[in-house]
Amino acid sequence: MQTEIAVSEQGSPIRDVSPESAMVDLMGGAARREIQVHEHGFVALVDVMPRLAPEGQTGDAAIVQAARVSYGAGTKKVNEDRGLIRYLLRHRHTTPFEMVEFKFHVAMPIFVARQWIRHRTANVNEYSARYSLVPDRFYVPNRDDVRAQSKLNRQGRDEPIDEDTAQKFVSYLEKAESMHKDYLELTERGLARELARIGLPQSVYTEWYWKIDLHNLLHFLSLRVDPHAQKEIRDFGEAMLRLIEPIVPLTVEAFRDYRMESMQLTRLEIEALRSNSSELATENKREQQEWLEKRAKLGLD
Repeated sequence: MQTEIAVSEQGSPIRDVSPESAMVDLMGGAARREIQVHEHGFVALVDVMPRLAPEGQTGDAAIVQAARVSYGAGTKKVNEDRGLIRYLLRHRHTTPFEMVEFKFHVAMPIFVARQWIRHRTANVNEYSARYSLVPDRFYVPNRDDVRAQSKLNRQGRDEPIDEDTAQKFVSYLEKAESMHKDYLELTERGLARELARIGLPQSVYTEWYWKIDLHNLLHFLSLRVDPHAQKEIRDFGEAMLRLIEPIVPLTVEAFRDYRMESMQLTRLEIEALRSNSSELATENKREQQEWLEKRAKLGLD
């Protein structure tokens, strides 16, 4: 159906083109879909582009449409769409995935936000502690997550720490939290909020709106849902993946198959496989350890 609604400056008619099939809201009419993360945090999906899709289809249709360019609604079967999306993701043809965008509202500890902001391919607007008071919300990890420094990974954790050290850590966090009352008192005395905030710890929560296209979101998730990522940001990544899966189920299925649950082999690892060797031709201990982990996943040891 085509309905003429206006005339452009050049005199050409501007038409409102409606599809033959009914359109459905990919968020089911919801204003937001939210998942709580930890005690005070959350990830909320507040919008998606495209918001509408032909009845019986999902946001995956926008990816297929961009890839085919001349694609028309109803001219291809769902299983053909699935095959195309899997081909695109498998061969790293990324631009069609940029046709889908997600906007999130997130509340997380500042130390998580500082890791998160390293991904510079999104649009971000963060809660400003220069304008507003920082709420009394602090992150405290579960006892099972309080662990010793990894002996193999300088930026990771390993086995559970002893109880005495764990209690000292909790006391350390409580002292940091106690600074919040001093922060409020200083602002009540008239100290500028932009100065008062600088004494608050990284465990305090911040919020932001974060908008990103699907291609770059998948890259974010491939790094932040990985077992080597810090547990806290991984929890947020897993929540985001749950929120987008109903919107682009075929893409998430392919992402799990070709990124999350796949394995990349280096030249040295391929050579070791061919020679049936458990050691790599390198003295790098980290590479050797990664190779042993891959062998275990492949069931070779």
